[in-house]
Amino acid sequence: MEIYQAVVLGILQGLAEFLPVSSSGHLVLFQNFFGITDPALAFDISLHMGTLAAVFVVFFNDIKAMVISIVRLFMNIRHEKNLRSAIEQDKDLMFAAMIIAGSVPTAMIGLVIQKYSNVFFSSVPLVGFMLIVTGSFLWSTKKFKDNNTGTKDIRLKQGLFIGLCQGIAVIPGISRSGSTITAGLFAGIDRETAARFSFLLSIPAILGAELLSLKDFIGTGISFDPATFYGTLTSFIVGLAALKILLKIVKTGRLYYFAPYCWLAGIIAIAAGLI
Repeated sequence: MEIYQAVVLGILQGLAEFLPVSSSGHLVLFQNFFGITDPALAFDISLHMGTLAAVFVVFFNDIKAMVISIVRLFMNIRHEKNLRSAIEQDKDLMFAAMIIAGSVPTAMIGLVIQKYSNVFFSSVPLVGFMLIVTGSFLWSTKKFKDNNTGTKDIRLKQGLFIGLCQGIAVIPGISRSGSTITAGLFAGIDRETAARFSFLLSIPAILGAELLSLKDFIGTGISFDPATFYGTLTSFIVGLAALKILLKIVKTGRLYYFAPYCWLAGIIAIAAGLI
């Protein structure tokens, strides 16, 4: 892979991982365009690590607060007579618990869908169709554009529902951020909390997926070439900017602005795949 190709794919990963247009779908389309039929696994993992680093930077305070609450709970667990009550009384601990709960359906669905990855990641028309589905999800959020009265507290049913949607987003063309934020809005959560939960929920999902991929490196070694370095750096820088932009867009209730792009990209992908 040439460095310019790695940079382009890094830009795509950085933008599409956070903007609700499906990073996996765009990577499939552009890898097909570049003729990269078998991209290096190390490169794919590195791009995702770049955007994951951006999540850690933007949500550092939230992550720090949850870690402190979890450590405090384990240190005092012997003295806690009612564990459930202790969790519910600590907002950061409750948020962490909902992230763990939401990660369960994500893992279950993701593992099932991953078995058919050869089909999902090789069909350009399928990616196009899923982009159209994503556009429809985003357009449905238009009803929330002037409404931000949802709850800031996430309960178990809401966390599981959002995690379920994140699992389905393993399919290329279905936007992870778009589907989970939309799910949060329909579950009655306010816009800012839905976005915050969406991106924090992505941390265990991305880490889990990449750790599973790392098993393919056992006994083979890992090579980190210049293309991988520049692609990863690009995905981090672009991802950092894209994440901050999306949070502002969600806050103003304009997530549906991305729907026409997804529809157009989907139609073009279907047409290109059938020609």
